[in-house]
Amino acid sequence: MTDKARRKASHWGAFFVCAGLLFALPAWARDCPAERIDERATVAQVVDGDTLRLRDGRSVRLIGVNAPEIGRDGRPSEPFAKQARDAVKRMLGRHAVVGLRLGNERRDRHGRLLAHVYDADGRSVEAALLRQGLAAQIVVPPNLHALDCYRAAETEARDAGRGVWGSLYRPRAVESLPRSTRGFRLISGKVVSVKDSKYSVWLNFPRRPGERKREGVALRIPRKDLVNFPRGFLRDLQGRHVVARGWLFRHNRQLVMVIRHPASLEVRPAGLHTAALAGADHE
Repeated sequence: MTDKARRKASHWGAFFVCAGLLFALPAWARDCPAERIDERATVAQVVDGDTLRLRDGRSVRLIGVNAPEIGRDGRPSEPFAKQARDAVKRMLGRHAVVGLRLGNERRDRHGRLLAHVYDADGRSVEAALLRQGLAAQIVVPPNLHALDCYRAAETEARDAGRGVWGSLYRPRAVESLPRSTRGFRLISGKVVSVKDSKYSVWLNFPRRPGERKREGVALRIPRKDLVNFPRGFLRDLQGRHVVARGWLFRHNRQLVMVIRHPASLEVRPAGLHTAALAGADHE
């Protein structure tokens, strides 16, 4: 073998060794890397699975995920809430220095800093939680960094039925939702009508027996967020079965979920859901 051939073989050998090491790494080491770190800060407390308190007093809300709620003021914790918090504690360790990639929108309505969080080795905390089934992906524009990567991590956990996907966040049919349902949920149903109001577009699900007009369950898309949706996308959902994710709250007599981005909707193939009940129109 010539010297040139030996050098070429050596280069290819090194390439395959590096490639082998890459694929031998755990998934969190490969997924959802930060293209930049805006600042580093020391963690004083892991409040729950998606909230940190920094040594300088600021609170950080992790972008792109929602973990189950830890019970406070006498309320019980949701399933897997403590496991999610403890997983973040183990990942970060005590008084960890974390990397923060700040969102395009820097603060939420509670004044918390919005950021993607990475440990000292560059691991994405969000991706780790999603992959373990200890959180669900959320999409709140304009903070859309790593949207597809987070979805892939969540899909792995959903397909395996890990953690929250075995119970808490498993989609619930709107017909079976108790009227007392509140908080973050995944719900499924057939869109029976698409209606306009002054400030919103409404996707209405079938009313359940005994419910009157302006009752039942509906999705509200604020008009200011229509720019995030492809033209005609919402109109085309009439008659289709969808799975929506977000926070359910009571609005007058109706259960409402606000949807701000199409990634919060999963559209099922036509004909999958055939229940035909009277529509719960919102005017």
